[in-house]
Amino acid sequence: MGAARRVAHAVQRAQDVKVRQPPAIRTGPPSGQPVIYYLTPDNPKPSGGLRQIYRHVDLLNASGTAAAVLHHERGFRCDWFPNDTRVTSAAEAVLTPEDLLVVAEWYGPALGRLPAGLRKVIFNQNAYRTFDQQPFDATPPGAPLAGVANVLALLAVSEDNEEFLRYAFPQVPVGRARVVVDTDVFFPGDRDEIPARRIAYLPRRRRADAEQVLHLLRARGALTGWELVPIDGVPESGIAELLRGCPVFLSFSEREGFGLPPAEAMASGAYVVGFTGLGGREFFDEMFSVPVPEDDVLAFAKRAAQALETYETDPGGVRAMGRLAAHHIRDRYSVDGLRDDLAAFYSRFL
Repeated sequence: MGAARRVAHAVQRAQDVKVRQPPAIRTGPPSGQPVIYYLTPDNPKPSGGLRQIYRHVDLLNASGTAAAVLHHERGFRCDWFPNDTRVTSAAEAVLTPEDLLVVAEWYGPALGRLPAGLRKVIFNQNAYRTFDQQPFDATPPGAPLAGVANVLALLAVSEDNEEFLRYAFPQVPVGRARVVVDTDVFFPGDRDEIPARRIAYLPRRRRADAEQVLHLLRARGALTGWELVPIDGVPESGIAELLRGCPVFLSFSEREGFGLPPAEAMASGAYVVGFTGLGGREFFDEMFSVPVPEDDVLAFAKRAAQALETYETDPGGVRAMGRLAAHHIRDRYSVDGLRDDLAAFYSRFL
C-alpha cells in the first residue's frame, strides 16, 4: 500500500506540474510603448484570483499604462463576469525587453521555462502555495525563484503574505496591491429589514472542519430554528444576494492569500465568525467580527453558538456590527486604493 501511494502521488504531481507549464512566449526587439502583460491560466471557472488580474489590467489601462491579460490560447477570455478587458494570447503577442511580464505564482514549478531576457514580476496571490511542487531535496535554496533570470519584484495581496514573501526571499523587493471587494455587487440589504435565521458558509473550504463545527452546533441544539445555506456553484450576483439574506457567515478559510469570501460576506452586512485563513487577519476586527484561532474547531463552535444566541435576543445589534464591517471593507478595499497601489508599484519599472 505504501508503494502504491507513492506511485499515485508521483503521478498526481507529474500531472499537476504539467498543467502549470507556461505557453511558449514569443520575443522580439523593442517596438514602442512598454506593455505590462499578466500571464494567466485559461481557467473558465469562477476564480477570485482571475477576477483580480482582470481588474489590475483594467485599472492600469485606464490610468494610461498599457496592460493586457496574456492567456494561453487565442480567443480565450473569462466570461463568467462582464468585462471588456484588453486580452491577448501567447499565440498573438510578441514581448520585448521593455515590456514587463507579470506571472501568477501558479506557474512556480516552471518559472525557469520563461524567456530569460524578459523582465518579470511574480504576482503571488497566495504565498502559502509558493513552494507547491518544489521537492525539498531536489531544489536549490530559494526555489522556485532560484535560477530564474530578471525577476524584478514580487507582488502580494495582503499584509500577511507580504511578510511571508519578504522572509522567504529577502533579496527580492516585495510590494503589495490590495484586493478589491466589489461593493457594487456586495452590499448590505435594507437597513430596517431583519433577515431570517440563516447561516451562510462555503462547503468546499475545510470540509472536515466544517462538518466538525456544524456537528458540534447541532449536538448542542444551537442550530434549532436556523437554516444552513451552503454557497457553491453560484454566480457572483447570486452569492451576493444569498449573503444579504444571511445575518451570519461562518468562515472556513485556510492559509489564504487574502480570503475573499469572508470579506465579501462582511461587505454584504453579515456578521462573520470563524477562521481568518491567516491572510484575512488584517480585516477580521473584533469590533465587528469573531476571529477564531486556526484549527480550533471547539472554539469555533462556541463562538458561533454565542453569535447565534445573540442574534436571537438582539438581531438589531448583530446587524449593526455587520453594517460596521461593510463600511470598513468598502473604505479599505476600494478600486481607488488599488489604483494607487498599482501606480506606486509599477512606477519604478516603467
